[in-house]
Formats: sequence, structure tokens, C-alpha cells
Amino acid sequence: MFIHKIDDDLSLRLVEMRDAKRIFELTDQSRDYLKEWLPWLDYTQKAEDTEDFIKMGRTNFVESKSMNTVILYKGEIAGVAGFNEITNSNKTAKIGYWLGQEYQGKGIMTRVARALTDYAINILEMNKVEIRVAAENRKSRAIPERLGFKEEGAIRQAEWLYDHYVDHVVYGMLAEEWNKDQQ
Repeated sequence: MFIHKIDDDLSLRLVEMRDAKRIFELTDQSRDYLKEWLPWLDYTQKAEDTEDFIKMGRTNFVESKSMNTVILYKGEIAGVAGFNEITNSNKTAKIGYWLGQEYQGKGIMTRVARALTDYAINILEMNKVEIRVAAENRKSRAIPERLGFKEEGAIRQAEWLYDHYVDHVVYGMLAEEWNKDQQ
């Protein structure tokens, strides 16, 4: 079982089927909050939908295509983060994340994104890590900016959010930049 300890309060653990109920509860409790920026809430209406997400994620993990982890904050599942896409041929990983509303404002996601970036570059030996964020999502954009990711550009109308398109800003971190900055 994959567990990555970040600090005394925070760790990442590969998502397991036993997590489905808690992840669904957290999703449901934060539904209105999450729906502002995440397009999948209408497709997550029952715990079985979360189970399907976990099954797909486990298959993709075995095939080295992605890696979904639960964020454990003080031993409790606070959200989900990981690599939405891993492309071994190009040595790139794309980080995705969400956090339950009650866990916001504690610096959790910045620490998680830092740990995932470090893991991708120094353990998985990726050359580049990307974070794509809705252009107007200031809280989420602050995370790669705090970590020194470079803003690489925008993708117009990149995602359909229920009744409108949103542009994405692409942030990137190269291995050589990360390892230089972390010394």
C-alpha cells in the first residue's frame, strides 16, 4: 500500500475501495462549494459513483497512467489529490486536487502539491509536472504560483462547467528548476 508522509499532520495514501463512503460523504458535504470549479459533481450522485471512480483509478494506477490518493489530515480523509495523467513516454505528470470545504485555509493543498511535485520528479523521474487551473479560480492558481511553477499559457474554453466554458491556465515545473529551487 502506498503511503507518503508529508509531515506530522498530513499524508497521502493510495485510494482504496474502503474509502468510497468517506470520499462520497465529503463530496456531498462540499458539493455546492466544489461545483464552482469541478465538472464531475453531477456524475457523483451516490457512493457507487465514487466506487466506480476508485476502480478506474486503481486500473490506471496499475497501468502507470495516473495515481489517485486520499489526503489524510490528522488521520481523516480531507480530499483527493494525485496525478490525473502520467505520460511516461514524455516524462510528464499532471497534478489534480480537491479538498473538502471544511479543510480549506490550512495550507494543506500547497503542502500536498509540493509533495506530489517532489515525488513526480525525484521518485517517478518525471521531467515536467503540470497543474491546470480554471483562470478565475484564484485560490487554486495560488498553489502553483506559491511553489514557483511557471505560467506557460492559457487554453481557451478548456472545460465545460455545467452551463459555461472556462479557460485554463497551465503551470509547469521542470525537474531541473525544481531540484535547483529545493537545494
